[in-house]
Amino acid sequence: MGSATSEPRHLPAAVARSVKVLVVGAFGVGKTTLIDAVSEIPMLRTEESVTTASVGVDPALGSKSTTTVAMDFGRLTLGGRTALYLFGTPGQRRFWDLWSGLADGAVGALVVVDTRRLEDSFEVLDQLEEKTDLPVAVVINSFPDAPRHPEDDVRLALDLPPGTPVVTADLRVRQETVGVLVTLVEHALRRRSGRVAA
Repeated sequence: MGSATSEPRHLPAAVARSVKVLVVGAFGVGKTTLIDAVSEIPMLRTEESVTTASVGVDPALGSKSTTTVAMDFGRLTLGGRTALYLFGTPGQRRFWDLWSGLADGAVGALVVVDTRRLEDSFEVLDQLEEKTDLPVAVVINSFPDAPRHPEDDVRLALDLPPGTPVVTADLRVRQETVGVLVTLVEHALRRRSGRVAA
């Protein structure tokens, strides 16, 4: 659950930097959950009900009854001086053409993966590489029934460059999710300043 009720809706006057972050991943990996967990404003959702028209088109994910069709949007202020604007992409392949527009101006992309369906992330990473040149960090969403793998093994399985951050977090937990976003932003800023390889 987001923290909109306990945080101010207006941007604090002390904020000196705004940073746009793209949150991407396959269908049902937890992108909406991530943004909802950290957003200090009421999260913008563009969710629709999953219907029988998606049978054979989208993966069947048990109890998942809604899906993002345009984007999710939230805001998180870090340290009182940096505002992160979070743009979550739709997970279904047929909506991926929206990614280019959503990526415009972003400092980096956070790729959410589910180790129960790691193969679904291959196309996501290919699409991200094709549509953008953003720095990337990967977060393994620790679903309760998901197999646990060392982060280096996941990096290898996804064929990520050695400097790519890979972290594990329960994306329902605000503190863990904030840490993930800090990792991405720090990586993106280091890459931008030329201190790490792409």
